[in-house]
Amino acid sequence: MKIEENVEWVYYIGDTSKFIKSKVGKWMYFFKSSADMEYIKKLCSDAVMKEVVKEAKYTSPNSPNLIIKGTGVCCFYLNCDDMEGHKKILSYFIQNNMISKTKAGKFWDISFKLDNQTRAMEYGEDFHSNIKLSNFIDLYTGEWLI
Repeated sequence: MKIEENVEWVYYIGDTSKFIKSKVGKWMYFFKSSADMEYIKKLCSDAVMKEVVKEAKYTSPNSPNLIIKGTGVCCFYLNCDDMEGHKKILSYFIQNNMISKTKAGKFWDISFKLDNQTRAMEYGEDFHSNIKLSNFIDLYTGEWLI
């Protein structure tokens, strides 16, 4: 695993040779404080070292988004058609309490986002995903559907 940094991101990179640019996307975990950085760093490095994912990144502690807005994100990458990979990542998210629950106790229906959607600036109401947590688990019970 190699680690790369710039002002915006800290990357943990394993063997990404099977990534196909048009298919690569990410599951995201949002955080609200630089106080969480050690935990965030552990999540990303652990996920790559244990081969849950081939690449992960998180908002750098030096990023203006984190410093000014107080928010950051971790991204866990895979090809969109890698069903076993989705299951590994989502299992990791559930085991590490990375998916919030609603007041009713069901999992929030998080979405997978293709990098092509990010490059096309699809955010907020402009972003629509065909791959969601509800494709994989029952949001109320957490039981796997696939």
